[in-house]
Amino acid sequence: MAQEHDTPHTDPQRDPPGEFQAETLVDPHADMLQLARKFSASLPHARALGITAEAMAPGRATYAMPYDKRFIGDPETGVMAGGVLSVLLDTSCGASVLSHPLCNGQTATLDLRIDYMRAATPGQGLRAEAECYHVTRSVAFVRANAYDNDSDSPVASAAGAFTFQSRAPGESPDNALSPKPEAGA
Repeated sequence: MAQEHDTPHTDPQRDPPGEFQAETLVDPHADMLQLARKFSASLPHARALGITAEAMAPGRATYAMPYDKRFIGDPETGVMAGGVLSVLLDTSCGASVLSHPLCNGQTATLDLRIDYMRAATPGQGLRAEAECYHVTRSVAFVRANAYDNDSDSPVASAAGAFTFQSRAPGESPDNALSPKPEAGA
């Protein structure tokens, strides 16, 4: 039986549930913010934490999550658990790779280093801004910062590597993930 708090912050109009269709990421005419919302809605853990997309541009993604007492890591201070912040950063970083203009719409985390710089302020939501700043034939490199309401002082910083598959040379963004005809068809 599903509990009511499994997806407390999911808005069906903003974050439609269901599978993420990666092929839509390579459509140059698609609304990137809507794609970012579909991506986070496709991740059960992101939905459970109330993670929502705020912005997406080529190679960049910003996600946020509200403060939630269920995710407090230290009951004495009210600071959210570090694992919650890890999910927010990982989601943002993966989305920045998926939004890279050369990405074929698939990625997975290979390595993610997170440096926790200070405790997040209790009662404040968190926001992560990620950038895919370099890609090779098979690896994308990302960096990100997470903030509470103090945008001058990061709560954490992340650097990571993600799998990357570039579109084939000469392949247009419109058909990068289109099904290929089967042999003999």
